Amino acid sequence: MNDFYQILNPVSQWLSSLREAIKPILNLAARLYIGKVFLSAGLTKIDNWETTLYLFEEEYKVPMINAEIAAYLGTSAELVFPVLLFAGLFNRLSASGLFIVNIVAVISLTEIPAAALNLHVIWGITLTYIAIYGGGFLSLDHYIKYLLEQKNITSTLHNSNTRELTS
Repeated sequence: MNDFYQILNPVSQWLSSLREAIKPILNLAARLYIGKVFLSAGLTKIDNWETTLYLFEEEYKVPMINAEIAAYLGTSAELVFPVLLFAGLFNRLSASGLFIVNIVAVISLTEIPAAALNLHVIWGITLTYIAIYGGGFLSLDHYIKYLLEQKNITSTLHNSNTRELTS
């Protein structure tokens, strides 16, 4: 049993290192992919606003919201949140907002082909991943957190040095 562990341990460590190395790249790829999907939808909507309003009035049956308001809210979300995801800013909020848009899209359509439903499931899983784990290392969120932590460390050091000087 010990020989087996000696063989598997280096392999396990190598796989763990590989996972940590590609995790930021996969996270960025997920943000870029899902951002492109929703930004393209938003750009299509503003390209022909009259058709968009017609679709929200006749085709999409968004519950409890006026069709025009739903069109503005959905389109705004599809234009703003993807840009934030591209930048890696407010990733959890953006992914959560697009997750809601995704769910509303599925609920609102009276008929949805199986292939389209499968895409919505993939998008939902991708958005859930981003909402849970955030933007990762290659994001502005991570960089801002790093800067704030550095500022906090500097501030703490400065405050402790000031107390020592005044004691």
